[in-house]
Parts: sequence; structure tokens; C-alpha cells
Amino acid sequence: MTFFWSSWITILSIMCWAGILGVLLYVLKYKPDLEEDGTTGHTYDGIQEYDKPLPKWWLVIFFGSIIWGAAYWVFFPAIQPANWDGIATVEVDGETVPWSSKNELYSELESNNKVFTDNFEQNILAKAGASDATKTLAALADMQTTLRRNEEPPADLQTQIDDKVTELAPYVEKLSSDPNALKVGSRLFLQNCSVCHGSNAKGAIGYPNLTDNEWIHGGKPENILLTLHNGRNAGIDYSKNPAALPMPAWRDDLGEDGIRAVAEYVLSISGNQRDYDLDQTMVTQGEALFKEPTNCVLCHGEDGKGMISTGAPNLTDNIWLWGDTRESLRETLRYGRAGVMPEWQTKLGNERIMLLAAYVYSLSDKTPATATATNAAEATAAN
Repeated sequence: MTFFWSSWITILSIMCWAGILGVLLYVLKYKPDLEEDGTTGHTYDGIQEYDKPLPKWWLVIFFGSIIWGAAYWVFFPAIQPANWDGIATVEVDGETVPWSSKNELYSELESNNKVFTDNFEQNILAKAGASDATKTLAALADMQTTLRRNEEPPADLQTQIDDKVTELAPYVEKLSSDPNALKVGSRLFLQNCSVCHGSNAKGAIGYPNLTDNEWIHGGKPENILLTLHNGRNAGIDYSKNPAALPMPAWRDDLGEDGIRAVAEYVLSISGNQRDYDLDQTMVTQGEALFKEPTNCVLCHGEDGKGMISTGAPNLTDNIWLWGDTRESLRETLRYGRAGVMPEWQTKLGNERIMLLAAYVYSLSDKTPATATATNAAEATAAN
């Protein structure tokens, strides 16, 4: 708060407090002249006015409120809050800090979270046979606290945190078979994830389907944990590859003819061609452009099957995040894609992310992608 507003509020508060106190004292000391019958001589609609003392219970409440107001200025940062923190304190992140509405909120959130984590350890981890996860969670929390409190933390601390997160993967796999864990995980999903991925987790255009076996960043428990902890930016894990870029726009580099040629080639290798009549000349041209060392092959690979390390999707299956039509492919190539998956560690915490990861893992198709592709090809041939 600026000095002007801090001073303005302080002056206004003191003036109101002093004015109310002054009016009350004046009323108590004021004694009007009375008639012989004890009235003030004023008559209103036939009703005579007496000078009776104010009820004591009313005075007690009134003076108590005034005293409480003065005490509030001492305990809380009400007078010159820019310079006076008050003497009231709360516990936040293991430290005693001056009271503020923000600090009080954080303190209450920590208190509520303590209840949740205790219940998580006693009634979920223990019953799922994953109690050993508590040691890893404690070590992870300490490392995250170090990262949060230090302006210049060790350079490899984030990598150590990611490694510690992946150590939770075996416990997530156990939780994925526990009904109690899945019940809590489903509620977390509906509250936080369903707005993008849908209540059935089947996604939509631009939002991945979490129930299949196609995972741009990997569908193992450790992959899901890292995605939830760190988030994803345009298919890139910046914590591991800070220099990485989103799916770029290629219209300036390839031109419209190149865009159409590459889209035709991608359509030719995809698992969902929608019975298109392909232009083989454009397919050949597109393949040459695709496989130039600085073009698509750099992320998607020579065979177009993508790479988890770069967050590049498989172009040879029939799962398309942004649509599988010829025009949708051209749009992707022309303008690029820059979807964002937010990080959830700061909002949900490590324990809730474990439950959420277990629920998502339980929904996913564990069949290897190669086996699914083979079965699909056989079914197509049979038809």
C-alpha cells in the first residue's frame, strides 16, 4: 500500500474513532434543564420527554467496541500498515510471520493440508501398502522448500527434485489399484482437470485423451508425475530442455506449396487417411522437405513416430490432438501449435498429485502402442 493511502486510511480511522468517543462522552456529561415533574419540557405528539441515563449494558458494549478498536490497531497493521506490522503473528511454512490476511490464509491452508496429509498417510498409503512413500515425500518437500526460499538455489536442484518425483512412481502404481485412492483422485480430477480434458478424460481438440495409450510425454507413472508437477508448454518440458521451442509456424520457411506438400506426406504415413486420394507428386516433395535435417525430422524422427524426449507426437497413428483432416494438418504447419499444460505442484501439493497421477494412470490404456497399431491394421485388413 502506498504512503498516501496508508496515511489516508489511518487519519480517517482515528477521526472516526475519536469522533464517536467524543459524541458518547458529550452525551454522558450533558445535563439538560428539567421541569419540576422531571421532564425536559419537550412534548412530541403528547409524549413527554424525560432525561433518563443510558442503559449500562449499552454503554458497556459501546465502550467495549471503542477499546476493541484501539486494541486492533496495536495487534494488527491497521495504523500505518506500511510501517507497522502489529504484534499478532501466524505460522507460515514453519516460520512465525506478522499477521496479514494473506499470511492468515496461507496458515489456514497449511493447517487444513496437514489434516489431509495425515489422513493420506494413515488411511490411503498404509492401506495400499505404500507407506514407504512418506520418506520420499518428506525429502521432496525439503528440497522444494530449499528451492522456494533461496533466490539462487543450486543449479542442479530442480533436476534432483525431478529425480525424487520419479521415485514416487512405484507407489503411484500401487495407488492406481486402490479404491480409496482412486475415489479421492477422481474428485481431484473433476475439480481441476475436467475443464480441459472432460469429465470422462477423453479430451477434445487441443486437449489430449487420457484414456488411450498415446502419450506425447510418456504414459508411465513417472512421466505422468513429472507432467503434473512441472506442467508442459507446447509439448516441451522446459525444466529439462530450456532452449526448446513450441511447434513452430512453417509458412515462412516452407511457403504455401511446401506446407501443402508436407501435409500430404504426413497424411500418407498417418494411420487415419480418411480415404483421401493422395497426390503422389506432392507426397514425394513433402517427404523430401520433411526429412531435411533442420525440418520436421529433427523432432518427429526419420520414421515420423515422434520422440518423448522432445514432446513430438507420433504422426503415423490415428490419434491427432489438433485434428486429422488435410486442412487441420495444413493449419498446424502454417501457424504452429502452442498449447499449455499448467504445473500443479504449487496448487495441489505432492500428495494430491500422487492421487491424481494414480487416477489418470488407472484410466489409461496399458496396451503398448505398437500392439494397438498392429491390431488396428489387422482389423482394417479383415474388413
